[in-house]
Amino acid sequence: MTPDVIDVKTQPNFELMVTFADGARKLFSMLPYLQYPAFRPLNEPGKFALAHVSNGTVEWTDEIDISPDTLYIAGQTAT
Repeated sequence: MTPDVIDVKTQPNFELMVTFADGARKLFSMLPYLQYPAFRPLNEPGKFALAHVSNGTVEWTDEIDISPDTLYIAGQTAT
């Protein structure tokens, strides 16, 4: 089972620095996802910076979020 997200910080070039409840830190690029309709609104100025933790995952609005599984598995381990 994937641990919950406990912190997220936006980075340049549509990247997220995500901290999980097990202490893991992952750098995750949203850039490839911005082509999909569900994530296209994040291209709007200032929208990506609204990333926050909600119920153990990262979300931007009530309609835009991303699975903690995706963040954990596809993210690059950060030190």
